[in-house]
Amino acid sequence: MWSKKGDWLECVIPSFWEGRTIESLLKEVWCASKKLAHQLRMEKGIKLNGKEASWQTPLKEKDRLQLHLYKPEPSIIIPEYRELSVLWEDEHLLIINKGAGIDIHPSEPSQTGTLANAVAFYLQSQGILTKVRHIHRLDRDTSGTILFAKHTLAGATLDRMLEKRLIKRTYVALVHGILKNKSGTISAPIGRDRHHPTRRRVSKTGAKAVTHYRVLHTFPDEQTSLVELSLDTGRTHQIRVHMSYIGHPLVGDVLYGGKDTFHRQALHAVKLSFLHPFTNEMISCIARVDDFPVDIARFYMDPP
Repeated sequence: MWSKKGDWLECVIPSFWEGRTIESLLKEVWCASKKLAHQLRMEKGIKLNGKEASWQTPLKEKDRLQLHLYKPEPSIIIPEYRELSVLWEDEHLLIINKGAGIDIHPSEPSQTGTLANAVAFYLQSQGILTKVRHIHRLDRDTSGTILFAKHTLAGATLDRMLEKRLIKRTYVALVHGILKNKSGTISAPIGRDRHHPTRRRVSKTGAKAVTHYRVLHTFPDEQTSLVELSLDTGRTHQIRVHMSYIGHPLVGDVLYGGKDTFHRQALHAVKLSFLHPFTNEMISCIARVDDFPVDIARFYMDPP
């Protein structure tokens, strides 16, 4: 259905898009910004069956739609080789199992050693010179699934899907204590902590934040619980703040009251699932138990 041809991406129109126009695909299906749509129009970056065509032309099944989406872009990210654990990818997106102890992106142009540096190298090895676009974030010490877009249209579409909560993220965490309820929802707004530059806290004036949890296993001897969590919102440090707020901070998360028995907060992004906006496939990507960091894996694989 999709294939990369140099700097162009070609789509053979499937039956479920027959009758739609180019403009309809861009604005209604892919949620392209006005700026991007204008840029594609001005640069003649869309062709139909190899020729320029009106954006109001109804598409037919098996038409070939070409989009100029791999145009090289200037970037401050320095490409740097690093072995990546790729969970899934196609012409539009890349899902990686991030290790603990690595930043997502540089804090200054000269910084290397981040995941973005490695992704830039990986994309360039495929002849893709677009910017590195991470769709969501993970803290430096949080491991697990993270989603990148390979071109600007995928970035815009996936950003909008995240905003509309159409991308589901599931985590596992080891927390202190034995939770009274086997499942529940924490709905408490989160804002900045005025007394600490990086810490967040539950605050009446904060942004809405909703976390759902389910207890997977309990470890009475160690007074800890393994918990599965999913988010309706994506606030900075949301899981860490919410679990601390209900009296069960993450093991190793000293910033939010956890004991320093791990070398990091015990949090792993185990699953990412969403409907692929360009193929209509259901993507469900899991960082398997075998891929878990050793510190969390022993609790996941050896429950009481």
